[in-house]
Amino acid sequence: MKRLIVLLSIVTILVTGCSINRLDDKDIDSNIKTLMSENNKLYNVHYEGYKYYLPKGIGFLDKDDYNAILKDKNNNKYYLYVDVISYYHEVENDYEINKNSYYSKRLDYKDKTGYIQIDEVDAEYFIQFVYNYAKMEAYVSKKDLVDVVTNMCFILRSISYNDVVLESLIGENKINYKEEDYTLFKADSSKESFLDVVKKEETEKYKKDLEDEKINLND
Repeated sequence: MKRLIVLLSIVTILVTGCSINRLDDKDIDSNIKTLMSENNKLYNVHYEGYKYYLPKGIGFLDKDDYNAILKDKNNNKYYLYVDVISYYHEVENDYEINKNSYYSKRLDYKDKTGYIQIDEVDAEYFIQFVYNYAKMEAYVSKKDLVDVVTNMCFILRSISYNDVVLESLIGENKINYKEEDYTLFKADSSKESFLDVVKKEETEKYKKDLEDEKINLND
């Protein structure tokens, strides 16, 4: 009987891909290290040239090309930009730690680089999280800070690119991609970034109540 229980437990872990590592609800640093060091094989969002995993409880407010606006159950909005151009051209990350920030760290896990910088702005916390050629940003309260960073880890670490598709879309023979450059991997990246660009372009539909019944959140 004991052997059967053990075998069933092993099968469950293999099938679901669930991690047995526990996350700390107060420690950003340890959660980043734990999640970024794990292997990910879960995907539930598929687009041309890339795919990724959205954690339970996070849904789309809007999606446009390589940009997405997401929302979690605590009404936090996330801005995601998948930088396939930098991925295709293998742009290097030159971020330097900002000692004046609330939290600042270079990331280097599984041959993927990036950074996370958190700044306190008007009693909220502005998160810039770059990893695996994608960037996420959000303004959150302190009580939601760890949860939001953890969700960002799940999403950014899971992004997987399809080289064949991207070659056909933005290869050397395809130069008609958008010219916007958000310089996600430059050391001088600041709050005048993708989040601000999106805010300037938002229409009234994005300014509706975040509880709009059209929002599709996972149960």
